[in-house]
Amino acid sequence: MENVLRPLIVIGGSVVLTVVVGWLVDFALRRADERHHETPLWGLLRRCRVPFHLVLCTALLRASYGQAQLAKDHSAAIGRILSLVLIGSAAWLVVRIATAIVESSYARYATVHRDPARVRRVRTQVTLIQRVVSAIVGVVAVSAMLLTFPAMQAAGTSLLASAGILGIVAGVAAQSTLGNLFAGLQIAFGDMVRIGDTVVVDGEWGTVEEITLTFLAVRTWDERRITMPVSYFTSKPFENWSRGGAQMTGTVFFHLDHSAPVHQMRDKLRDILRDCAAWDGRDWGLAVTDTTPSTLQVRALVTAKDADDIWTVRVTVREQMVQWLTEKHPYALPKVTTASAEPAPNGHRPLHLAPKAPRTGRG
Repeated sequence: MENVLRPLIVIGGSVVLTVVVGWLVDFALRRADERHHETPLWGLLRRCRVPFHLVLCTALLRASYGQAQLAKDHSAAIGRILSLVLIGSAAWLVVRIATAIVESSYARYATVHRDPARVRRVRTQVTLIQRVVSAIVGVVAVSAMLLTFPAMQAAGTSLLASAGILGIVAGVAAQSTLGNLFAGLQIAFGDMVRIGDTVVVDGEWGTVEEITLTFLAVRTWDERRITMPVSYFTSKPFENWSRGGAQMTGTVFFHLDHSAPVHQMRDKLRDILRDCAAWDGRDWGLAVTDTTPSTLQVRALVTAKDADDIWTVRVTVREQMVQWLTEKHPYALPKVTTASAEPAPNGHRPLHLAPKAPRTGRG
């Protein structure tokens, strides 16, 4: 009877104690979240319930398994399995807690500060910090798991003795990876590019969607994703339209006939912008910027609060201005001259058409 009750008491007690303690902790976090709505940390910590239960239950079973006197022939193997589960669940719990702290800090910062550029910069930094912490915890957890095996402990001396050679080999083999790793940290804390920035890379216009320690993803206007190593952004030039503020100035060019009514076009541009919700009202203008033997180049200058709105303003101005010219001033549109050239004034003949002098000869 004792052989049955002892395992039941040990295992059942560990499970019951885990459930009771987990419920008490969750109840305390829920009450704290209700009292402090301005701090999202307590609500985020409730996401750690599963790894916390697993850590607590595994720790209790690992500590009390010897008292259960169950499967004595396999006690060493079971103890090692419990140790591995405990290490893995503890790493999971640490990552969840770190994620909750990072997300809570970012949420409070985004609530207090209204500057979109600063908020995107902090978001990029905390995201990379979270990934670094997760990577470090994962490496430590795997190392701790390996050290639970006696063979790995015996190989420790040999590994330390060959650490110099392995370091050189690993450095050469992982040169690109390490370069991207340090480039990711440089991007995060050097404020070169942030999540949500509008960039132009290799002629592609898009928004930075994700930044990791090794790659950066750009979402283009047509919903494609361009994935590039982060080292690209530290070694090659690129356009960042969001740096220093999201406000932008755009231009629309028209190639028109010399008779185009520029003054009336200027008035029409003002009317178009007044009805365009994407125009931010900062500035506008229209001027003749160039001329050719057959056309005028007219530039319309407009402004908007960000890259998306400047695109909307430009296409709106282009469409409505061309439509207005077609309906009201069709003569202003460029045309190809197909008529014959006008004759030269009387008395002025081209040299190659001048009459030749009469030839004189004998007889």
